[in-house]
Amino acid sequence: MVHTGEKPFMCSICGKRFSQKANLITHTRTHTGEKPFSCTLCSKRFGDRSALIQHKKTHAAGKHFACSVYNPSFGYTLRVHMMIHSGDKPFMCSVCGKRFSQKAHLTTHTRIHTGDKPYSCSVCNKSFIDYSAMIKHTRVHTGEKPFACSVCNLSFSDRSNLGKHMRRHTGEKPFACSLCGKRFSIRGHLTTHTRTHTGEKPFTCAICNLNFSDRSGLVQHRRTHTGEKRFTCSICGKQFSQRGAFTKHIQIHSEKPFLCSICGKRFSIRGNLLIHTRTHTGERPFACPICKTSFGVHAVLMKHMRTHTGERPFACSVCGKRFSDNSHLITHIRSHTGEKPFSCSICKTSFSDRSGLRYLHPLAQCSSLVSRITSENFYRRL
Repeated sequence: MVHTGEKPFMCSICGKRFSQKANLITHTRTHTGEKPFSCTLCSKRFGDRSALIQHKKTHAAGKHFACSVYNPSFGYTLRVHMMIHSGDKPFMCSVCGKRFSQKAHLTTHTRIHTGDKPYSCSVCNKSFIDYSAMIKHTRVHTGEKPFACSVCNLSFSDRSNLGKHMRRHTGEKPFACSLCGKRFSIRGHLTTHTRTHTGEKPFTCAICNLNFSDRSGLVQHRRTHTGEKRFTCSICGKQFSQRGAFTKHIQIHSEKPFLCSICGKRFSIRGNLLIHTRTHTGERPFACPICKTSFGVHAVLMKHMRTHTGERPFACSVCGKRFSDNSHLITHIRSHTGEKPFSCSICKTSFSDRSGLRYLHPLAQCSSLVSRITSENFYRRL
């Protein structure tokens, strides 16, 4: 059957076919979760005997195969490990040409093209291309967090997340930018950073076609179209579309531990203190690369840059008019809703934006008018 390609044994759950009955039996356990092979040393269980044999080597007192480059010893195949140093990747994807050092990695990758997801969650039936991904997902239901930090005892459901967390304690930043040398503790952060050099923006908004260098930027941008505000303050009820803005807002309700050493003004957020300090020092560290105008706040520089690029990322969901600044969009939307949240405390005249109250309706003028009317009424009574 190996030569003929015949596969007479079919899985009754997902329809996958096999040339040998033993392979079908092993595969079926990915659906049932059955793990009949148990390690006698640590009681860890496995779905097939070969996986148990490989696992037992991690307990072996003598690891007979030594790497000549890095010099640790291994209980698993030295040949596979050596490919890390040699860069040898003999297994190539026939669809996209990507290469792999291990056949198993190629098999998993191929499922991206075929759409095959043979591993299903027994709780919610969500399917996965990789068995380990399914196991990680299962912990969402069980709440299991088997990987604990030896420093602060914080637990994680995934070993890779523990590895990322440990770098916070060690300060290790193993991923370096080849262009500017800046280092990162997480590979994904390096990938995003590299795009600041290349200008690559692979994430596109399906509504306005605006491009972003990272997925989180696109997700936050989408909320300007949907109006979604996922984060609600439990104290005052104010809602936010971005977690960062929500976190900063929460601190408004708490103490203000950050004190300006010059004027004594207090702040709940260290970043706000740093920005405020620049009003005393005159420091403007953020310079426009086009006209060289400098700013004390990075967000103000970003707004300024749009005067050069003409970018207008904020669109009105009612009429489609676009704006370069989110605050201008908010004010514009009130022309549709009729909302006028800013009112004069004396005559109660309302305005849709703060500048209207401040400049179109000066308080001194209103106070003088009220005083004059009061005086005229007084003299009339006489």
